[in-house]
Parts: sequence; structure tokens; C-alpha cells
Amino acid sequence: MIMPAIFAASTLGGYFSDVHGLSPAWSMGLAAVIHVIFMISLFGVIPLFFIWLERKVSARIQDRLGPTRVGGRFGWLQGLADGIKLIQKEDLVPDAADSMLFRLAPYLVCIASFTAFMVLPFADGWVAVGADIGLFVILAILSLEVFGIILAGYSSGSKWSLFGGVREAAQMVSYEIPLAICAIIPVIAVGSLNLGELSRVQSGWFYSNWLLFHDPFTFIGFFVYFTVATAGCKRAPFDLAEAESELVGGFHTEYSGMRWSFFFMGEYASMFLVSVLASILFLGGWNTGIGPLDDALVAGRASSAGAGGFVAASYLANVIGMVVILVKGSLLVFLQIWVRWTFPRLRIDQVMTTCLKYLVPMSCFLFLGALMWPVLLIQFTGRSTLFESSQSIGEKLRSSPGILSGDGVSDVDRSSDGDGESDGDRVFEAGLNDGAERRQSSTDVSSDADENRSVV
Repeated sequence: MIMPAIFAASTLGGYFSDVHGLSPAWSMGLAAVIHVIFMISLFGVIPLFFIWLERKVSARIQDRLGPTRVGGRFGWLQGLADGIKLIQKEDLVPDAADSMLFRLAPYLVCIASFTAFMVLPFADGWVAVGADIGLFVILAILSLEVFGIILAGYSSGSKWSLFGGVREAAQMVSYEIPLAICAIIPVIAVGSLNLGELSRVQSGWFYSNWLLFHDPFTFIGFFVYFTVATAGCKRAPFDLAEAESELVGGFHTEYSGMRWSFFFMGEYASMFLVSVLASILFLGGWNTGIGPLDDALVAGRASSAGAGGFVAASYLANVIGMVVILVKGSLLVFLQIWVRWTFPRLRIDQVMTTCLKYLVPMSCFLFLGALMWPVLLIQFTGRSTLFESSQSIGEKLRSSPGILSGDGVSDVDRSSDGDGESDGDRVFEAGLNDGAERRQSSTDVSSDADENRSVV
């Protein structure tokens, strides 16, 4: 009877307070611990799977078999075996290293990647921290990873590590600019930084609803975003910070054992994070891209509105949505792995030239084009959508249900009174009335001035 009681509760904290009689403070604290355990488990499982995937993909590209012994025919447990091996290795700190910074650097890399998952939605309402500026928060947190890389290179007491850290600092600071600009292009189309809203407006057939096909600028912006995101994750052909042919191992040359593995845990987690973020921004999020199926899933999620308990249809729709977004993210990670084992590594000057000379101007052009697209579309076609039968994004935002709060009331309904008018509508109307009064007063003043001049 435990699972039905948990499903019937609106939140996990509500389950502990209603069923077990715990105080609100203890309920929220216990719920937070359980959520953190789930997130850490996800953060740990992601590298295990993608390390195995990279070994198999690279082996197939090079006409090899890859792992075939550990965990059965396909070597499923190869990542776990690597983790057990690294735990047994000795944790060394060089004599010339700054001991405190040397030990701290790997944790900074992992914390930056892990914290960004807190605002990443995996389905409609299934997010650890729902934020209206979720995209801004993720980009800000991901930019902190470079501090761990710089500290690792600086504190190791090795010129190879220092060169790798400086390269990574220059590369990440440069590539963050086009990454942020390309991530904002879908925001221009939707008008929201909320990742849940960005995904909800893309329900329906993929060719007319996904932001990838919204206009030519978002279409090209997806490929620019994927390129700069790959470079931001230190993946080949942009992995100059750890180029073994030049810098032995780059910023992690002096690391061993589990501290060495922390860098790669953060790297693979960041690869999956930027891939899921690309799915939300351009590829429909948790929507399948099949019109009738998405309509049924949206209706299933909306069935829990005002129910005040567990609704199987809503839960099943979110499970399907989570599977869809995980599959999309995994396919993009697979593409990053494919690119790594296909193209040769660039030189550091070529990496910087690619960013500053090509990607930054391209992203700025796409940004301006996305701003001008609605004006051009209305001017030449007389409608606000590329396809005549499509529903505009503004209409979708007004008609789509919001993420349900703990008591089953949506954010729009919560801010409305009995007459159905929301606080936002009242503020908007008040602004219009205030503007009209100011224009009227300025007109009266100008008319009085004209009368005075005529008298003079």
C-alpha cells in the first residue's frame, strides 16, 4: 500500500506529512534527501552507460568488437568494471602541486555538471526545481565548470597541465558566447526562458510544431548550437585541453584513480545535459512529433488537473515523455561520439579561429534573423506561421495547461479570481489604462500651451 499512497500524494513531502504525520520541516528535508539521491544515481548511471557506448561505437568505427566479456556478450558492465578498477588505484598528489586546490578541482567539475540537472525537466512537471528562467540558470551553472579545469591545471605543478588549463579557459570562454546566443534563438520564438513552456508549445506534428522547423534561423541555429556544445564539452575535434599528442594528458595529466574519473563523469554528464537541452530547445522536448499521439499525451497530462490524487493517465503520459526525451538526448550523445571518432583533432589556433571568426558572427546573424522573421512573415504572407494550418505559438501558450502545483491547481488558475481574469491580465490592462491617461494628459498640456501661445 506504500506506492498507491505515494502516487496519491501531490508531492513527496505531502506524502510524509499526510500519511506519516511528520512536521513540514522534516517532510521537506526528507523529500529533498530522496530527490538528491535520485539525481546522484542518475548522474552516476549516465557516465557508466555512455562510456560503454563510446567503447562500442569507436570499436565498430575502427572495425573492432569492443567490450565483449564483462557483463555478457555485449560487455554491458564494462563501465562498472572500470569504476571498480579506478577505486582500487592509488590517489597520488605530486610534491609540486597545491594539495588543497589539486584535490578540490575534480569536485568543482562534478558539482557544476550535477547542479545543472536540478532545473532540467524530464517530463511535464517532472523537474527538481521548476524555474521560469531555467535556461539562464543552466547556462550560468555550466559556465562554472571551467573553474575546476583551470584549478586542475594550475595546481598540478606541471607545465603540461598548465597549458591544458589555459587552453580550456580560452576555449570555453570563447565558445560560451555563440552557445548562449544560439540557445536564445528558440526563446525569441516562444518568448519564455521556462524549459517546460518551451517543450509544451512543440506538441503536435514535428514538421509544423518543433522549433527546429519554425524558421530557417532556428534550423541553422540547431547545428551551430550542437557544434559549440560539443566544443564546450571538450570533445574531439575540439579537445585541445587534453590533447595527448601534445600535452600528455592536458589538465588531468597528474591525476589518477577516482579523482581522474571525476573529470570524465562531469564530461559525460555535460554531454547528456546539453543534448537534452538541445532536444527541449529544438527537437520537441518530451513530445514525440506524431500529432495524434501527442494530442493523446497532452490530454492524459491534463486529466490530473483538479483531480487531487493519482491519475494513471497523467502518470503514464509523463513516463512516455521521459522516455522520449531520454532517447533524444542519447541519440545526440551518440552523434557526439560518432563525430569524435570520425574527424581529426584541430589545432588550437584553428579552434579559436572557428569560434571567433565564424561561429560568433553566424550566431549573431541568426539571432538578428530570428528577431526579424515574424515581421517578414507577416509582411509577405499575412500570417504569423510558416504553415497555413498551424497554430501560432502565442495561441498554444494561452491554451496549454501550466505545470500543476502541489494542490492540483495550475499557475494560471492560481493567479486568477472567480471571473477568470488573471493577475497578468489585470496588470496588462492597468498598464494600458495608465498609458492612455498619460497620453491624454500630455494632449491636454499641449493644447493648453497652444492656447497660451495664441493669446500671446
